[in-house]
Amino acid sequence: MDTFFTIVSAALVVVLLIPFYRVLRGPTVFDRLLGAAAVGVKIITLVLLFGLIYGRVDMFVDIALGYAVLNFIAVIAVARYFTTKSKTRP
Repeated sequence: MDTFFTIVSAALVVVLLIPFYRVLRGPTVFDRLLGAAAVGVKIITLVLLFGLIYGRVDMFVDIALGYAVLNFIAVIAVARYFTTKSKTRP
């Protein structure tokens, strides 16, 4: 079963490259922000998969929840910053 989770983790890392490309090459700031949020969600999933691999799901769920809250607050803060910044320009 650990082999299955390891293969799924490796596949998720490959899938992680798609939104990461959007973060690097996004045409607008909001495309990059959306890519960063998608990267955060995939990293949370990886953290939970590592919890299943190591058999310590309880500890990794706490870490994933903390990271999810930080990711959510960061995305909202950056989106709000760029929204108010674009409104103040003439």
